Amino acid sequence: MKKRQNAEILPELIELKDQKVADIGSGDGAIARLMTRHGAKVFGIECNPEQLRKAREATPAGTEEYFEGVAEKLPFSDASLDIVVLFNSLHHVDIDQQDKALGEAARVLKAGGIAYICEPVAEGTHFEMMQPVHDETVVRAHALEAIKAAPRQGFSEQQEITYVNIVTYADFEQFRERILRINPHKADDFTNMAADLKKSFERLGVKTDAGWTFDQPMRVNLLKKD
Repeated sequence: MKKRQNAEILPELIELKDQKVADIGSGDGAIARLMTRHGAKVFGIECNPEQLRKAREATPAGTEEYFEGVAEKLPFSDASLDIVVLFNSLHHVDIDQQDKALGEAARVLKAGGIAYICEPVAEGTHFEMMQPVHDETVVRAHALEAIKAAPRQGFSEQQEITYVNIVTYADFEQFRERILRINPHKADDFTNMAADLKKSFERLGVKTDAGWTFDQPMRVNLLKKD
């Protein structure tokens, strides 16, 4: 797989200018701001209060807005959006709700609208490093199953690509902060495993001028609303 950055791939695969986009599971708003800079009108939907706070406190790229919500119950009217993006977020939806989340994406998209679904593959040094404290093997596999079953939600699969994204942390503390901001329920586990996790961080990471880098294979599926 080629090494590419997530921020390069998204605007290459979909036209964003003048499109109404929902960023489902928008996290700290980085992808919403990226799409805004490419001319989209973006609505970020996030259920994690800390992530939502960070998104709203960041310097805006334009007119992007953020709302509290979940993928399986989107606050949009039927057929009201051009694009729905689930970036690194479908596997965070409860397994028994992933089909419903894709059904909601289909509901809010106009006919011919695009769902851009980017998911991490359960491989690579980044996955191996975080696996002891946050093993996503099962949920990532179920997310792929839901994507492949998306035709029953009214989608046609248009394209699938894979690549390796390079994840960079300034240091181990930044890795800790990111994991616990997204998964605060892992705080005790992280504390108990901190010494071993740090050893893995330094063993698997590559030290560069920018920080410690890790390989994370990614899969993008483009779906079209029928």
